[in-house]
Amino acid sequence: MTLLLHTADWQIGRTFGGGVGRFEPDDAAALAEARIATVERLARRAAERGADAVLVAGDVFDAQAISPRTIRRLFNALAPYPGPWVMIPGNHDAALAEGVWAEARRLAVLPPNLHLLLQPGVLELPALQLAVLGAPLTQRHTHDDSTAWFDHAETPAGWRRVGLAHGAVQGLLAEDIDAANPIAPDRAARARLDYLALGDWHGCKRIDDRTWYAGTPEPDRFKANDPGQLLWVALGAPGEAPQVQPEPIARHRWRRLALRLDVASDVDAAVAQLDAAAADEVLSLALAGTVDLAAHQRLESALQAAEARLRALEVDRAGLRLAPTADDIAALQADGYLGTVIAELRDAAPEQARVAQDALALLTTLLAERRQAVAADEGRT
Repeated sequence: MTLLLHTADWQIGRTFGGGVGRFEPDDAAALAEARIATVERLARRAAERGADAVLVAGDVFDAQAISPRTIRRLFNALAPYPGPWVMIPGNHDAALAEGVWAEARRLAVLPPNLHLLLQPGVLELPALQLAVLGAPLTQRHTHDDSTAWFDHAETPAGWRRVGLAHGAVQGLLAEDIDAANPIAPDRAARARLDYLALGDWHGCKRIDDRTWYAGTPEPDRFKANDPGQLLWVALGAPGEAPQVQPEPIARHRWRRLALRLDVASDVDAAVAQLDAAAADEVLSLALAGTVDLAAHQRLESALQAAEARLRALEVDRAGLRLAPTADDIAALQADGYLGTVIAELRDAAPEQARVAQDALALLTTLLAERRQAVAADEGRT
């Protein structure tokens, strides 16, 4: 029995800051750091379980322009596993004449136990009686199937044949990624492969008994496609179906949550969910509905506590409306002009609703804080 670890789409060097819906600098740096830490954890697992080889199916790096420090740190992270690493470039880190792999070579950081396949070909691992048919991408996009040559590739008699490729299995994945870098859905059968290790799809996905996507080991987006895994692949005799077992490896869990708040019990449930969120979560929260001032203040307090506790929190308040009651306004002692302003903001026209809601939340919060401060001063006298 030969035990392989299949992984892909590390996307080292990915940035998470800047742009709409992106993260604060501290969170962005931590999320980028987690990707290297997960690779190191993966290397330790390979050593602990005695993997015979680690297959990395492309997109090791997120881009061609990666800092020398990040490149060095990535290859340092491989050190816990002394066995053979077999890597191919993907679409993000395609094997260009001048790119991230050329830079890694110039830096002389590629470890001696790394088999880096920059051109299509067969890598023979005699100690394992294993032939790896590698289909690296040499450009970001191609409309030809880079694995077509597998069908006629010659390998030593009696050896297991394993394919390593990066692309979209035609007809089985989302249409928007099937156009470039296509792979035939029956490639494993046509090429007499014992296993086909794929990268590109960021979730763990079984195509057939012999064809799997490992997915990214560290999630990088809010998509429910089972990321954060590595795959253990146990190969028997040539021609036998492999035994494939996913294992969670991710540091962070990315989750999207939509909540509608219309009554007090809705706010209670929202606060409870925020309180229950784990510290390693990256949470995207969409709020909708209508709340009064007391509910809004309670919700904001829970959001601030969650923001301090979670790895990262994104909040979309576009669908949430603050509607202070008459009692709320009276309690704020917002008579005269302030009362009129609050009422106008509360009843703003739809095209002004978002700005008006932000202003209303700010104004009522300031008034509530002023009222609490005055009450506290009176209590001390």
